[in-house]
Amino acid sequence: MELGQVLEALPPLTDPNVLVGAGTGDDAAVYRIAPDRALVATVDFFTPIVDDPAAFGAIAAANSLSDVYAMGATPLFALSILAFPRQRLDTGLLGEMVAGGAAKLAEAGVPVVGGHSIDDPEPKFGYAVTGEVHPDRIVTNRGAEPGDLLYLTKPLGSGVVATAIKRGLCPPSLAAAAIAVMSALNREASVAMLKAGVHAATDVTGFGLLGHLRKLGVGAEIDARAVPFLEGVRELAAQDVFPDGTRRNHASLAAVVDWGGLPPTEQLLLADAQTSGGLLAAIPPAAAGVFESAFPAAARIGVVTGDGPLRIRP
Repeated sequence: MELGQVLEALPPLTDPNVLVGAGTGDDAAVYRIAPDRALVATVDFFTPIVDDPAAFGAIAAANSLSDVYAMGATPLFALSILAFPRQRLDTGLLGEMVAGGAAKLAEAGVPVVGGHSIDDPEPKFGYAVTGEVHPDRIVTNRGAEPGDLLYLTKPLGSGVVATAIKRGLCPPSLAAAAIAVMSALNREASVAMLKAGVHAATDVTGFGLLGHLRKLGVGAEIDARAVPFLEGVRELAAQDVFPDGTRRNHASLAAVVDWGGLPPTEQLLLADAQTSGGLLAAIPPAAAGVFESAFPAAARIGVVTGDGPLRIRP
């Protein structure tokens, strides 16, 4: 069943306290509990993408927190979601994975207050995270205005790297760099975008950069040369080391992207399915300096053009 069919199967929302629901494709749900308080709720889990179990746990934790940060909210607590083959519980892998996730959540100041586990042939790990935001200060994936500058706060390429690791093709230095990027919190980037009066934001994950840009619901022009990538990813891409999700992303963009003559491999890189990617933020041009000073690592990659397609400038 496709995601659209799943959403269609849900009953319509009638509770006026649901401020953000599943229908908008936002990063998290938002529910008002008081005039000045709303809860932000999200859940995310996935199969291992790196060999180190502690690193996988840290990436899973950072990835789960990102949905809350993308909404401009503060995470409060987390519940773990774990699937693991019972016959391997005595290997120590489970403990390392859970410890890695807990350490990353502790870095964010977020306690793990419980969770649920099942016996499963394939390991899966992640968290349900609850956060808080003022109802008047929710950042959604809509609200970008023509002229807004688009910033990306982490380099791309984690989908290519994860595939290369599985195939035994990834240089250790690139794997280490990707783990560092994926396990980095988006907390400071979220604070910076709020300081700059962000109009819209999302975190870049499985749909890739352009797939998540499409969720902003506006036309945009992207400077392909300004989009940051992990060093060494292009060499792997030249060997056609792309995950299936990246190819599906690319195919889904055919009708909405003007590639401007960009070579096919470069197109796939802009559609690469990410794990625990950075924030994609639409910042008003007058506040560009504020955002860049608050988060110097962000890359300015394009501009919102209003209605129309996504145009790529090679």
